[in-house]
Amino acid sequence: MNIGPHRLGNRLAVAPMAGVTDRPFRQLCKRLGAGYAVSEMTASDPRLWNTPKSRRRMEHAGEVEPIAVQIAGTDPVTMADAARHNVDQGAQIIDINMGCPAKKVCNVLAGSALMRDEPLVARILESVTAAVSVPVTLKMRTGWDRGSRNAVALAVIAQSCGVQALTIHGRTRCDFYEGEAEYETIAAVKAAVRIPVIANGDIDSPEKAARVLALTGADAVMIGRAAQGRPWIFRQIDAYLRDGTRLPEPTLGEIEAILLQHLEDLYAFYGESTGARVVRKHVGWYSRSIPDGERLRRLVNGIDDANAQRRAIADFFASQFSLEARSWQRDQRAA
Repeated sequence: MNIGPHRLGNRLAVAPMAGVTDRPFRQLCKRLGAGYAVSEMTASDPRLWNTPKSRRRMEHAGEVEPIAVQIAGTDPVTMADAARHNVDQGAQIIDINMGCPAKKVCNVLAGSALMRDEPLVARILESVTAAVSVPVTLKMRTGWDRGSRNAVALAVIAQSCGVQALTIHGRTRCDFYEGEAEYETIAAVKAAVRIPVIANGDIDSPEKAARVLALTGADAVMIGRAAQGRPWIFRQIDAYLRDGTRLPEPTLGEIEAILLQHLEDLYAFYGESTGARVVRKHVGWYSRSIPDGERLRRLVNGIDDANAQRRAIADFFASQFSLEARSWQRDQRAA
């Protein structure tokens, strides 16, 4: 799949998730099999560009290309300025957020609230595509609510404005993340446009990825929540889509190595003080794949110091390996 001049490594993309898809997470997912990743949403308001959070979101040093940055806003001129600014900071693809269902975003008529105003969407897309020479993409939902699914109409508008790829989350804004994603609208969008379409929503296994691609005819799939604490899901899906290979779940030792490298990247990116707070949520997600993971989650949540977190995690895994060894010995004696 291509987005403009950029040839993606495979058909797997990492979803832009606020507070999750920072540079360390994007890099980790790419190392573990994702062919493409989009940054956390960045504000179009220039007054916010110099905050520590915004500066980190615009930091791309060493990142595997192509570098895609998502912007959000409602004013065509401001969105164009934000696109230019991010290209100046290294963005190679600009993605426009028209899918975020959060109230604080929709209350200012950004994110998925834009889907209710098709003329404004057209003005924003025309302004942004005219402002930058890099590809512009769009992420949206199927509509504002189930009675007004207009993703097909908006996809046609986007294509006519020069947008070079679309990502569709198979829910309306009013669905938030409840219920099951529906893929019929994504299939209809794919049938209506010539540009690449990426399907998003509830893709949590290799089999589900293959099924969604078959149902929608999409060019790729985007994975969000299912990758939290399970970044190896990308290599599992990639292997399955390539030749039907079902890779096993990682061993405890593999999970420890992935987790520890992720944590070190977070400490380096945020600084150890802020990094120690960011680490907690990631450990919480990883804990779901680890025996006795709830104990690990509670341990790390009670620690503010990076070095103490390192020691606690190392001690936890050492105890788990000891339990594994004793269990193996019991099995051998029983045999």
